[in-house]
Amino acid sequence: MNEPRRALISVFDKTGVVGLAAGLAELGWELIASGGTARAIAAAGLPVVDAADHTGSPTMLGHRVVTLHPRIHGGILADRDDPAHQADLEANSIDPIDLVVVNLYPFEASPGIETIDIGGPTMVRAAAKNHAHVGVVVDPDDYEAVLGELRSVGRLSAATRLRLAGKAFAHTAAYEATIAGWFDAESGPDEPGLPAVIRLELERAETLRYGENPHQQGARYRARGTSGFFDRVVQHGGPAPSYLNLMDAEAAWHLAHDLGDHPTAVIVKHANPCGAAVAKDLATAYSRAFDCDRRSAFGGVVATNALVDEATAEAMVAAAQADVVIAPGYAEGVIERLAARRANTRLLEAPANAPSIPAWELRTLGGLADEFLVQTPGRLEAEPADWRLVTARAPTEAEWSDAVFAWRVCAHTSSNAIVLAKDGTAWGIGAGQQNRVQAGEIAAAKAAGRAAGGACASDGFYPFADGIHAAADAGVAVVVQPGGSVNDAEVTAAADKRGIAMLFTGERQFRH
Repeated sequence: MNEPRRALISVFDKTGVVGLAAGLAELGWELIASGGTARAIAAAGLPVVDAADHTGSPTMLGHRVVTLHPRIHGGILADRDDPAHQADLEANSIDPIDLVVVNLYPFEASPGIETIDIGGPTMVRAAAKNHAHVGVVVDPDDYEAVLGELRSVGRLSAATRLRLAGKAFAHTAAYEATIAGWFDAESGPDEPGLPAVIRLELERAETLRYGENPHQQGARYRARGTSGFFDRVVQHGGPAPSYLNLMDAEAAWHLAHDLGDHPTAVIVKHANPCGAAVAKDLATAYSRAFDCDRRSAFGGVVATNALVDEATAEAMVAAAQADVVIAPGYAEGVIERLAARRANTRLLEAPANAPSIPAWELRTLGGLADEFLVQTPGRLEAEPADWRLVTARAPTEAEWSDAVFAWRVCAHTSSNAIVLAKDGTAWGIGAGQQNRVQAGEIAAAKAAGRAAGGACASDGFYPFADGIHAAADAGVAVVVQPGGSVNDAEVTAAADKRGIAMLFTGERQFRH
């Protein structure tokens, strides 16, 4: 391969481009650029040839045709080892181009027909196809390494060109997927809420210590070109988070922000809440959440919807070790206080807002890479005002409040799930059981009478009256459940017989 001498530069993101151009010029490279890139390089006092001057053809069609020309693409695509290609270059006075530096307009920032780039992806793909002879750079983060290699050995190695080519095709693939997604949205889905085709382009954002278990590899990925929720989380102390830390932190954060605007604390263990409470202040909410299930709280993940103040920090120091605390902020001195007493606790500061709800949820089917299950998110849609009272006895205002709280916690708990709550605290949580009666027994044992006069929530309907009797035996005053069993009448009669109120939400909340 001839020594690289000519670079074509056309970038939307101009971060570092002048420095790159200056470095190439110092090495004796000829610079060709278009539009704003050419103006930026020229403004820095560097010699640059405008793409229109290089091709001898003016920019036309409102800037739609700039680089679509044989003098550009012939120079990029020519196989330097093919005599016929060399003859074509000479016959048509085409200069070979050895380096292509292009990145594309961020279509998602301003989607529309006029922001669909044609020339840019074409140049990137051409250079990547011909990576045996041409270097292609789409990421400003690669400028320094490219210049360093050119300075040290005078050319880009085959390994570097191969790596950059793969990155270039990923860049154009993500760009095209974004555009295709916009067209899907414009035309509407074939099924309600679910697109006919899902295009995923993921980039590794963080390598984790391991997966769920030490023999598994683990990493956090995000949609390419985006900033994920955990990219905006700041860690103040403790070791790096693990795969399960992030899973539980996400689950706890969602629940903490789903329980209303009052100070809220949630403790999650293995993706299920083992404590949840709202109160007039955060310290009280945390203490009650911890008291829900002190044994399970050890090594759990704590999430709050309010700044962790000194009183809450004191309560945390006195309680069991937490693997993670995630909060929207920490009062002055609190981070140091927690770090001094809980060195292994990861202290995370997250954006102070409720997390966004995705358009759909996705998981692999059977652990295979070629099949997926997709569904719209399981958000709570049935409002309490739409719930149906089915018993003779109606709940009091306080019991209504307990029922709403218990139902929300239950929706974040693995099925089969039963939650017993009173006064804004989930005193008993039975999660992930194969039958509803056993889930109720676990919840009642954990509550140990503390939910008496409160509410029982069930994520699915009661198929038989035994679940109602178990709830009544736990002392609750109201049961909230979806309804819809063939035995609803029998179940309702049992509630009336036990003198408790019962509400049907009309909405199941299974979670697996």
